[in-house]
Amino acid sequence: MLGSTIQRELAEMIMRDLQDPRLTGLPSITRVKVSQDLSIADVYITVMGTEGQQTAALNALKHSAGMMRAKLTKALTLRQAPFIKFHIDENLKKEIAVLDLIRKANEERAAREGTPTPTEEDPTNE
Repeated sequence: MLGSTIQRELAEMIMRDLQDPRLTGLPSITRVKVSQDLSIADVYITVMGTEGQQTAALNALKHSAGMMRAKLTKALTLRQAPFIKFHIDENLKKEIAVLDLIRKANEERAAREGTPTPTEEDPTNE
């Protein structure tokens, strides 16, 4: 509950308040994990672009974490908001890699069997 609220508030802050030139690719918050004692919020992000752009965006967000924490405290009317730690979401990269492997396996199977893959089928041919 608190994690999703923090995710929504941080996403709005990134869009509205951050003017850092290092944020070239629009960062997306994929999930927020709040520790049991509510002292730390691990924020996982994805950023479209090269690895260098992703690193630059991550550094920009880490640099702005203190300001975002202060705004989060006011926005959520908390006595003290959790410390914000930004991370690149590696799980998403793994999911994309698995989906790519599945696609390749389907293409290889279709080539062995001589059947067209879904992308090779003609949608007008009924």
